Amino acid sequence: MNVLIVEDEELAAERLEELVKQYNPDIYVLERIDTVKDTIKFIQEREHETDLILLDIQLADGKSFEIFDRVRFYTPVIFTTAYDEFTLNAFKLNSIDYLLKPIKYEALKTALEKFERLKENQRVPIIDKKLISTILRESGKTYKKRFLVKFGKRMQFKNAEEIAYLYAEDKICHIVEKVTCKQYIIDHTLEELDDGLLDPQSFFRINRQFIINIDAIREVKSYYNNRLEVILKIPCEEKLIVSRKKVKDFKNWLNT
Repeated sequence: MNVLIVEDEELAAERLEELVKQYNPDIYVLERIDTVKDTIKFIQEREHETDLILLDIQLADGKSFEIFDRVRFYTPVIFTTAYDEFTLNAFKLNSIDYLLKPIKYEALKTALEKFERLKENQRVPIIDKKLISTILRESGKTYKKRFLVKFGKRMQFKNAEEIAYLYAEDKICHIVEKVTCKQYIIDHTLEELDDGLLDPQSFFRINRQFIINIDAIREVKSYYNNRLEVILKIPCEEKLIVSRKKVKDFKNWLNT
């Protein structure tokens, strides 16, 4: 078994590796990582090598829940945390388990045995991103609620919930209101917005140019080459096409 340890306290990471080796000396620890950024990079490059991730919640550059909003992966996870047990109780239904710090051998042993049973029966759970998003908010993560917009020499703010969709044109990002269909320029890129600024429960980037609000969708239709077309409740001059590589994620997003 190949295991990735994500933990920002060096002594805790060393202790966790010792406990893993105590459980089974043949387990190979691929790496010990301490940041959200490096974990994302590792997953993108080496997920195919990884059987299990032991994932701390509070890392050096943020909370590990942010990883789930920034990269798609299927490797099973055991969370390690000092968070209140009741706050994270629902994770037992969606991840392998979570271990409360200070981690004891018996707790780790139980979690690893559970993982091996599930793997043997091909019933390893997939992390629920909606649950991640909910607990992320509970743990202090906030998403952008308002946008400062400019028209002429004046400025106003628009609430995120008022936005039907956002789009980029010539590297300039615009928001379009649900009710009025008015458009405004904002000082953000789609990459920034899609990289944790917008609540992923409400907003989805369907392609390189558009991010849409789920509340603005009227219907979704099949489109050429296994893609989907999104029809909004307000007029839109461009066809809103979900790129083929995003179709599966988009369907899952609609279904959460």
